[in-house]
Amino acid sequence: MSRTTTKISRRQQILEALAGMLETSPGVRITTAALAKEVGVSEAALYRHFPSKSKMFEGLIEFIEETLFNSIPVIMQREGSALERCFRILETLLVFTARNPGFTRLLNGDALVGEHERLRDRVEQLFDRIETQLKQILREAELREGLRPTLSLTATASLMLGAAEGRITQFIRSGFRRDPSEAWREQWDVMTLGLMREQLQTV
Repeated sequence: MSRTTTKISRRQQILEALAGMLETSPGVRITTAALAKEVGVSEAALYRHFPSKSKMFEGLIEFIEETLFNSIPVIMQREGSALERCFRILETLLVFTARNPGFTRLLNGDALVGEHERLRDRVEQLFDRIETQLKQILREAELREGLRPTLSLTATASLMLGAAEGRITQFIRSGFRRDPSEAWREQWDVMTLGLMREQLQTV
């Protein structure tokens, strides 16, 4: 095994251990000493792969970003209506959190208390990107389907994303027992009933 391969493997091991500790130790601040013990290496060994704990958290946030935003182009190609595209994007977020409970502590900021401000900014930017994508889909609905939201684009996208964020919060509060994606389709159908209206044609 080459030196490069070993480094990549160890980095992955560190990130997986960190994600696991976030899941199994809710509400507990993760220290590098505890993480090193979990991985089975010294703290110095951790810093050979990551210059700081912030960089370790950034590695996890990058994984969230790659997973979510790599899925969006596929959704945009496969799904037809604006509402269905928005549904699938938010469903992807909810399913991801259900499968990776520890990452929710990054998304809600719990694990980032006392950490570098740029980490919270990056999570905020992640949600902003999702909301921007929802607004773009809703904006295009007027041209593609002759429909427009009954509320403003911003208010509609905020409502949609807020509902998904609420499900994630419930998931955390339940100790990761309440699946955030459960009954999402039924709730979505009720929530979006009457949310879009036909655009009046002018002569």
